[in-house]
Amino acid sequence: MRRQLGVAAGLLSVLLAAAACETAPPAPDPLPSERAAAPDTYITAYTWYDNTPEGSPDISHPVLHKRAGGAGTYADPVTIAVGHSLETGKDVLDFPAGTRIYLPDVRRYFIVEDTCGDGPAPEEGPCHAQAARHGGASTWLDIWIGGEGEDESFARRCAEQVTGVRAAIFHPADNYVVASGYGVIHDGRCDSGYGNQLHTAPPTP
Repeated sequence: MRRQLGVAAGLLSVLLAAAACETAPPAPDPLPSERAAAPDTYITAYTWYDNTPEGSPDISHPVLHKRAGGAGTYADPVTIAVGHSLETGKDVLDFPAGTRIYLPDVRRYFIVEDTCGDGPAPEEGPCHAQAARHGGASTWLDIWIGGEGEDESFARRCAEQVTGVRAAIFHPADNYVVASGYGVIHDGRCDSGYGNQLHTAPPTP
């Protein structure tokens, strides 16, 4: 008798669990394990005027763009440069080409398409090895802000404006707020200074 009750109770619990699964709303998906916030990222910027070569939008590892650019949306992120190393005889980027990154302070998405650090030993240079010199930052990212057609001094001031230790989201969700305008420099303004707080866009009705 006890055993039969135990079986019945077990079947009942299974049925109740199945019913709950049918009627309960689905739980939100957990964040992917690779999605990571880096609040201590040192952000700098490069422009049309100080790219390599100067006066060009050339990039070393094109993915979505043949030349540096992008609006800043998830679908059309802006080019970003990362540190790299030639120690092994191959060009190894700190983050693989195609990695998406969201920067709240400029409210735009970026994509790794370029390298930061020239010469035969870029692993000894700024973006790869010297982030900690800037407020103990763990990572150094160099964002493309363009500037072609703008005054060089304005482009330089904008680069200075976005420079600092900021938050960065690697492998971000696709629903973070994106500021209007094409790229960081647009319509004669340097579009930055939104802070490190993350804001999600309202769902499309």
